[in-house]
Amino acid sequence: MSKNSKVLNLRDKISGNEADLSLGNLTEVPVRELALFPKATVVDLSCNNIISLPPEFCSLTHLVKVDLSKNQLTCLPDDLGNLVNLQHLDLYNNKLTVLPVSFSQLRSLKWLDLKDNPLEAGLAKAAGDCLDEKQCKQCASKVLQHMRALQDEVDRAREKRLLKEKELERKKEAKQREREAREKEARKREKAEEKEKRRKEYNAQMAALAAQEQQKKKNEEKKKKNGQAAGDKKVVVESAPKPRHSLIGLMFKLLLLLLLGLVGVATACRMTDLQKEDVCVPVNVAVDDGLTWARRQEVVVRQLVQNLSSAAKEFLESTQTSKN
Repeated sequence: MSKNSKVLNLRDKISGNEADLSLGNLTEVPVRELALFPKATVVDLSCNNIISLPPEFCSLTHLVKVDLSKNQLTCLPDDLGNLVNLQHLDLYNNKLTVLPVSFSQLRSLKWLDLKDNPLEAGLAKAAGDCLDEKQCKQCASKVLQHMRALQDEVDRAREKRLLKEKELERKKEAKQREREAREKEARKREKAEEKEKRRKEYNAQMAALAAQEQQKKKNEEKKKKNGQAAGDKKVVVESAPKPRHSLIGLMFKLLLLLLLGLVGVATACRMTDLQKEDVCVPVNVAVDDGLTWARRQEVVVRQLVQNLSSAAKEFLESTQTSKN
């Protein structure tokens, strides 16, 4: 027999608006079957072995009275507050320590029994003894107040958490904007550097072109100067023979002076009283030897005289030409 076989005949356990599922050795609540009978607003699940209620149990919003006493419940579903029509809840003799925060939303709850549960101190103080009807009603009222206070604390904690999350988000967004601003500034700086680089390259190109133009002008001027120098050199070359003639004339002048000097010395040594001096003796000897040799070489002398005459004539002509 399956574990749900004990509730297959749930219709047989319903009488009017009550469903009696107590003492059935149940380990879980037949939520699906109970949902099929919305008129069964009173459910008795006491004296079973139920450990927990499934989340789907909170969808049974038609329930008005629920008895879960004498089970093994250790916790209740977080959305228990959805049972907005619940007025009577018996949780006697379970293993509950706390109630879900949504318990504060059970605004219709008028009766509550939490005896024989290991409740935490604050909740146990609010629940009280619940020894009679009046105390159970007070238990419902005080527990709801306690849970509303816890709900407020939870709400404040959640609000504080939300504020903190918003602050963190704001800081995160601020950091994001700051990072984007830095990135934007970096991109702007890169663009400026790139523009400056292109500007320098452009200036370098312009400077190179200007240098080329200047060098071209210098080369043209140099060519012009070289052309003028070539013309001047040609004039110098054409006028070069004149200094050559002047140099030859100077040599002839020196040679003529030397001959005249020699003739003067020889005449002095031959015609004056100096011929007896020791200085004139070798001169006279040289003159005698020369005369002897000249007689022998009369033809040669004549030719030499003619050459000297021609040279003297040319010298005189070139002198007169240079003066003109």
